[in-house]
Amino acid sequence: MGFEIRADRGKNQGRAGLPGERAEYFRLMDLGYSNAAACRAVGVTGRTGRRWRHGRPPEAPRRHGARPARAGSSPSSSSSPSSSGSGSGRYLSEDERVYIADRLLEGASMRAIAAGLGRSPSTIGREIKRNAEPGGRYRPHAAHARAAARRPRPKPRRLALNAELRRVVRRWLGMKWSPGQIAAMLRRRFPGRPEMHVCHETIYQALYVQGRGELRREIAAALRSGRAYRRPRRQPEQRRPRFAAPMLMISDRPAEAADRAVPGHWEGDLIIGKDSASQIGTLVERSSRYVLLVHLPASRDAETVRDALAATMAGLPAQLKRSLTWDQGREMALAHQFATAADMPVYFCDPHSPWQRGTNENTNGLLRQYFPKGTDLSRHPRARLDEVAAELNARPRKTLDWETPAERLAKLLTPAD
Repeated sequence: MGFEIRADRGKNQGRAGLPGERAEYFRLMDLGYSNAAACRAVGVTGRTGRRWRHGRPPEAPRRHGARPARAGSSPSSSSSPSSSGSGSGRYLSEDERVYIADRLLEGASMRAIAAGLGRSPSTIGREIKRNAEPGGRYRPHAAHARAAARRPRPKPRRLALNAELRRVVRRWLGMKWSPGQIAAMLRRRFPGRPEMHVCHETIYQALYVQGRGELRREIAAALRSGRAYRRPRRQPEQRRPRFAAPMLMISDRPAEAADRAVPGHWEGDLIIGKDSASQIGTLVERSSRYVLLVHLPASRDAETVRDALAATMAGLPAQLKRSLTWDQGREMALAHQFATAADMPVYFCDPHSPWQRGTNENTNGLLRQYFPKGTDLSRHPRARLDEVAAELNARPRKTLDWETPAERLAKLLTPAD
């Protein structure tokens, strides 16, 4: 008769309450079952199966007042190779390493050894690669000693142990090299000396993490950031709202704006001049690519941008004022006031997502032919901005099937007969 899971398995049976399940589990493992499959067959969790194979980890000293163990209970023994090992299923035990050595002498494959131990083949491969002797021979007791010696934490850091490495890193930091450049050059300058190799994060931690002290904190001033302390980065969900008023995000924008079938949905931005001291506002209609330029000679503070946008949109008919999409620049901090004055909702792109305003980004590139980067944009009067906008709106566009933006907009606004 085959094994059957007991009906009362929902109750806690204690440490020694499952002798039949335990025996059946090891029988199935000997047949080549995986831990998960054997546990399902006998009605126990995968954690229980691993504990049967590898034993329980050593218990920490009990705090005062903790409940003592029940009388008569004892740790379960195991007939698997790991029964007298390290006491934790996370690490290979000494008995498992003896089993690996025996199977290697028999010529067994990594997968066969892994199946016999209920481990992953990659675990066996890493074990042999890390702990075999230089000649390639695997000696289980020496391998176990090597693994135990590597396990204690925290490990001494390479920069703290190697004075020569520390000198080289300090000198290159003084030359204003970045940690990434230093890590790469260490491998090129010292190709046969792994003790002289560190990754860039090791250098950053030696500079920033308190208590390490491998590198003087003053050296941090040589970094391009100039910061002596690491600045934590917020996750997107932890960012504080950019503006006091709630923002309408681009995901809330009507679907008609995305398919460009209906005119009146605009994208906006600023192009910035020399030394970030001058600016021009740019507006482009999504369906027709029709361009409007906003004169901002003096400032781009929120009040100035609000008033200039409202004045620009005031001359448009109602069917051309359906929505405006902008990035989260601080110049739009009063977007809710503009939306009320112009009767036109403003939607904001996600952070660092310029492709969500791709039409406007393309238009800004065209405008740089007239307003090159690094020039003073405040010297252009309003008449010049209107002239440039008219020239762009009269230029045939391939995306409009060689119509001009002015022609396409007129066609969209003409009622169908």
